[in-house]
Amino acid sequence: MSLTRTLRRALSLVPRRARGVVYAPGRMASGAWDRFVEWFNELDLSENAVLLGFAVLVGMAGAMSVVGLYKLIDLAYAIFFRWPATWMPAFGPYVTRPLITAAAMVTAWWIMRRFAPGEEGMTVPDVQRRVVRAGGRIPADTALVRTAAAAATLGGGASAGSEGPVAVLGSAAGSLLSRLFRFGADRTTLLVAAGAAAAISAAFNAPLAGAFFALEEILGGLSVAAFPVVVVASVVAAVISRAVFGNHPAFPIPIEYSYNHLWEVGLAYPLLGVIVGVVSAWFIRSYFRFAQAEVSAGRAAAGGALVGLMVAASGGLLVGTGHLAIPLDVFGTMVWWMIALLAVGKIVATGLTLGWGGSGGVFTPSLYVGAATGGAFGAGVLALFPSATMQPAAYGIVGMGATVAAATGAPITGILMVFEMTDDYAIMLPLMLTTAIAMVVTRRLQPDNLYSGWLRRRGINLEHGVDRDLLAGLTVADAIDRSAIVVQAGDPVDGLIRRFAFADQTVYPVVDERRRLLGVVTLRSLGLLAQGEQPPDPGLTARDVAAPTEALTLDVTLLEVVRRLGAQGIAALPVVDAPSSRVLGTIGRAGILARYGRAMADRTG
Repeated sequence: MSLTRTLRRALSLVPRRARGVVYAPGRMASGAWDRFVEWFNELDLSENAVLLGFAVLVGMAGAMSVVGLYKLIDLAYAIFFRWPATWMPAFGPYVTRPLITAAAMVTAWWIMRRFAPGEEGMTVPDVQRRVVRAGGRIPADTALVRTAAAAATLGGGASAGSEGPVAVLGSAAGSLLSRLFRFGADRTTLLVAAGAAAAISAAFNAPLAGAFFALEEILGGLSVAAFPVVVVASVVAAVISRAVFGNHPAFPIPIEYSYNHLWEVGLAYPLLGVIVGVVSAWFIRSYFRFAQAEVSAGRAAAGGALVGLMVAASGGLLVGTGHLAIPLDVFGTMVWWMIALLAVGKIVATGLTLGWGGSGGVFTPSLYVGAATGGAFGAGVLALFPSATMQPAAYGIVGMGATVAAATGAPITGILMVFEMTDDYAIMLPLMLTTAIAMVVTRRLQPDNLYSGWLRRRGINLEHGVDRDLLAGLTVADAIDRSAIVVQAGDPVDGLIRRFAFADQTVYPVVDERRRLLGVVTLRSLGLLAQGEQPPDPGLTARDVAAPTEALTLDVTLLEVVRRLGAQGIAALPVVDAPSSRVLGTIGRAGILARYGRAMADRTG
C-alpha cells in the first residue's frame, strides 16, 4: 500500500491538465497562470530566444530526472537487498538472488499493469511514437510510472538500461513545459527531443552523444532547427551532472591501450565488425522472441528468478546496467570464452527482463554486449597469436560503440559515446570502420533495430522520424501542385534560361501541343547550359534538352513517391492523367512535407 500511496502522491504534484495525452487549452481553469501564459505568448520574442531559453529549463529538468532516478534505484536496492538482509537467513546467492529479483520483477510488472497498462517493455520507442503520432505530447503520469517500474527493475538486480527511463522523464519534462505554455506541435517536439538529450547527457556524462541521440532516435535525423536546442539542453544537463556526480566517464577505462599495427585496422577490426554485426542481429532477434510472450505475474516471477540465477552464476557481473562490470570483464584478466559467455548471458538476461515484465532501456545493455564481444575477440586473437602486441581492451572499447550503433540504429551516437568516454581521437579510425561494417551486417541479417522493431510489432512503421503508414494513406491527389509551370516543346532554351533564372520551381515538365508529357527540364540543367563556354544555340528548344522521366498518376501513394524521388535523385516528378498522359502538375518533397504536416496536425488535434 505504501508504494501505491507514494505513486499517487507523486502524481498529485503534477498539474492535472498536464497529465493526459489529450490536452485542450480551452479547458484550462482561468487564473493567474492563464494570465501569465497569455502575457508571455504576447511578448515579441524571437523563436530562437524562446526555444533556447526553454532548452535551458529542460536541460535542468533532464539532469534532475537522472538524479531522481538514481535515488529511486538506491531506494529500491535498499528495499530489495539491504532490508531483507537484516532478517532473512543467509541462504547464499543462488537462493537469495532469484527470490529478490523475482520479487522486483513482479513489483515492476504490477506497477505498470496497475498504473499504465499496455505500456510495458522498452521506453525510448514510446517517445518516438508520441513525437510522430501525438505531436510530442507525453503524459507526465506515464513517465513517472515508468520511472518507478524501472527503479524496481534495476534496484532488484534485473538486467536493463537506465537510459530509457531517464529519456522518458526528460522528454516528459519538455512536453510538460510546452503544454503548460500552450506551445504548438513544432515547439513541443523540439523540447521533447531536448529533454531526451539532456537526460542521456547527464546519465552518461556525454553531452555530444546526448545531443545526437535526440537527433537520431527521437527526431529521426539531423535538423538545423533542432540542433541548437538539443545542444543547449545537453550542455546544461552535463554541467549539472558533473556538479552532482563528478566529471568522470560512465564507463571508466582503467588501463592504457593503443593500436600498434596496420594489420589491426586492415584485418582485425573489419573482422570484429562482422562479428559484432552478427551478435547485434542475434541480440535484436533474441529480445523480440522473449517479448512475444504474454506477460503475467507468474512469468515476471519466473523471468526474475532466471535472471537472478544468471547474476549469481556470473558472480554479479550481469547485474543491473553493467556499469561496474564492464571494466572487469573487458579490461581484467578473464579468458576469452568467459568474456564471450558474459555477452551471451547479458543478451539473454536483458531479453528475460524486458520481455517478461521488467522496465528499462536497451542502450546500456548494448554497450555491455559490445564490450564483452570486443573483449572476447581481442583476448581470443591474443590467445591464438601470443606474440602479437595487440591489446584486447582496445577491441572491447570499439565493440561498445559498434554494438550500440548496430543494435539501436544510432551510429553517430555510438561513435561519440565511446569517443567521449576515452577522450582519445586515435580511437576514431577503427571505431568508425568497425561500426560501419557492423551496421551493414546487422541490417542484412535483421532489418529492424531494437527500437524500430518494438514499434513495428505494435503496428507503427516509422522511418527517419516519419510515419510511413500515414504517408501510405495519402496519395498524389492530396499533394499535387496544379499551379506548376509547364514548358512547351518548341520554347527556345535561351528564353527559358532568362525566364527561370530566379524561379523557385526546379523541375519543369516539357509538353507537346496536347499537353502530353515529353520529358522534364531542370533548373540545374539550364544552369549548366548557361555556364557553358559558348551560349546555347538559338535554335535549341526544350524538346532537344528534355530528359526522360517517370510520370506519376493521382492514385500513387506518397510513400511510393518518396521512394521514387530518392531513386531518381530529383526534387519533383510530373503528374499525368492516366488515360491521356496529359500533365496535371508536379509533386515534390516540399508539397509532400506540407501535406504530411497537415495530416499530422489533424491527427493530433
